[in-house]
Amino acid sequence: MRTSHYPIGTPGQPWGAEEKQQWLEQQQIKRSYFDEVVSKINRLHEQFDVEQYGVLDYPANTYPVFILRSTQWDANRPTVLVTGGVHGYETSGVHGALAFAERHVPHYRQWFNFVIVPCLSPWGYETVNRWNPYAIDPNRSFYANSPAAECALLMSYLERHEFSFIMHIDLHETTDTDNSEFRPALAAREGTVNTNWNIPDGFYTVGSSEKPTPEFQRAVIEAVRQVTHIAPPDEAGQIIGAPVEQEGVIHYAGRKLGLCMGMTDAPYVTTTEVYPDSAKTSPEECIEAQVAAVLGGLNYILQNELGQAVTN
Repeated sequence: MRTSHYPIGTPGQPWGAEEKQQWLEQQQIKRSYFDEVVSKINRLHEQFDVEQYGVLDYPANTYPVFILRSTQWDANRPTVLVTGGVHGYETSGVHGALAFAERHVPHYRQWFNFVIVPCLSPWGYETVNRWNPYAIDPNRSFYANSPAAECALLMSYLERHEFSFIMHIDLHETTDTDNSEFRPALAAREGTVNTNWNIPDGFYTVGSSEKPTPEFQRAVIEAVRQVTHIAPPDEAGQIIGAPVEQEGVIHYAGRKLGLCMGMTDAPYVTTTEVYPDSAKTSPEECIEAQVAAVLGGLNYILQNELGQAVTN
């Protein structure tokens, strides 16, 4: 379904610096990263080594960005990476990462080390945006010499520490604003015609087509099913334009597309997608779905890689 032209730019012509500046001038601070995210990080110092891995110095504000590393680190344990807020507007990803860190890491660190990045894009969090201030999508920018500082800072930190991850779960949302704002803006920026997709009502995951793990994805879906509903395919048998591989699971080429889930060599990777605009859910339930997704992945690895019985 085509939509009307986005109010910035000329149809058929990609944006230049003038259009990007016009877009930036329309963005407004709507909530506080410091009050809502950093304050929660500051309460986790007893459970984690909290490290500032960089600063995003933007005109609106200067944003420190943080990593939580679990205490009692043991090099003999497998290490898990949890990322949230790659798209800052996707609220439950940020608060799901924090809720998992606070409530479940004390139990699971007997088997795993954890690296948790609650909010990669604090400017996006504050302005409820998918892009950074330079109209760059961080979740298409995880590659060498990235133009997105959000990505470059994190990749540099991970490279310096030479972590070997067994699992990386990247917490996201699919929202109605994908069709009303973000896809039209993307088409305008690129000088193309926007075609909206069907917004799926429910939770789904995006696995990597470059290293598919169907049983792992199924374990994540089954864990989340206990919290919220799973997205059905549309009439074409697809979710957001991609074929459904199994219930609630589609595939993207994570590394080729520069997605966050493609930046490590972890054998088990997935991107979660919660639908917060559903009449069947609530903000709290969306956060719980993100937590359940992480637990589902961990429990699968405990049983199938470590040979441990699961005791939540």
